[in-house]
Amino acid sequence: MRAFLFAQALSASTLLAVPALAETITIEPSPVTEWKPVYGRVEAKETVPARARIGGTVTELSVSEGDAVEAGQEIARVHDDKIAFQIAALDAQIAALQAQLATAETELKRGEELVERGVATVQRLDQLRTAVDVARGQIAATRAQRAVVEQQAAEGQVLAPAAGRVLTVPVTRGAVILPGEPVATIGGGGFFLRLAIPERHAGTLEEGAELGIATDAGEARGRIAKLYPQIENGRVIADVDVEGLATAYVGLRLLVTLPVGSRTALLVPEGAVATRGGIDFVTLEDGRERAVVLGEAVSLDGAEMIEVLTGLVPGDRVVAP
Repeated sequence: MRAFLFAQALSASTLLAVPALAETITIEPSPVTEWKPVYGRVEAKETVPARARIGGTVTELSVSEGDAVEAGQEIARVHDDKIAFQIAALDAQIAALQAQLATAETELKRGEELVERGVATVQRLDQLRTAVDVARGQIAATRAQRAVVEQQAAEGQVLAPAAGRVLTVPVTRGAVILPGEPVATIGGGGFFLRLAIPERHAGTLEEGAELGIATDAGEARGRIAKLYPQIENGRVIADVDVEGLATAYVGLRLLVTLPVGSRTALLVPEGAVATRGGIDFVTLEDGRERAVVLGEAVSLDGAEMIEVLTGLVPGDRVVAP
């Protein structure tokens, strides 16, 4: 009899200890964010072509794809043989005009002496002064024209328009190009992920929303920095800022999980689910077990939860460790 009473007391103490090791939660619908996997492309914020300012032959090419450049750095040189001939022709014109000026100044000096003697007229003196002024003006105009041609020769330098990385170099040394043709394409201003999202999700997107990105180094976090108002081919274009984004390959595709909406679901802690014989069970407050069908795992306020598709209704009280 004593043994029976002792066993009964031990069983009662065990039952009283169970609530101390577990808690009872009331099942209520909870908001769950819906995520959509899409691919984003690594792109430069600014893609600027470095163009040739004059036509000619590419005599120097100092960069290739992948090189880092600074703003204003010389990346190529274009040479036009005609410019040297134009400068030589202008130098000859300047020399001829200087000779004409020397003659006009000599005649002007002689005319001034003749006017003082009363041999020449003042009208003739004015003509000589005009000839000197015309010669000086022609020399100044020709020198200005020569400066223009010299500037054209200096514009044979192709400079990087911005600091960044060389993405493409469509020309080679010795190639003949026209004014305005691109010699290289520079990607600068930082890098980001560009997404093309189906337009049916446009209403659920907002700038500043966080999302997950799968990279070789593991899961990374980013945020939507800009949403473009123009929809192209049924897609909304969005730019995503990612801290520490790898930029070794521009155009690399990365998998992005994007929040596109929310719904309500019944959630229970993962520890509240017991699996026996391939069937999932949860324990109710009254000690009964109920078979449930589970959905996807969800992180809610830092706690690992799991969605219950069937088997529970709002208001059920479930025992969870």
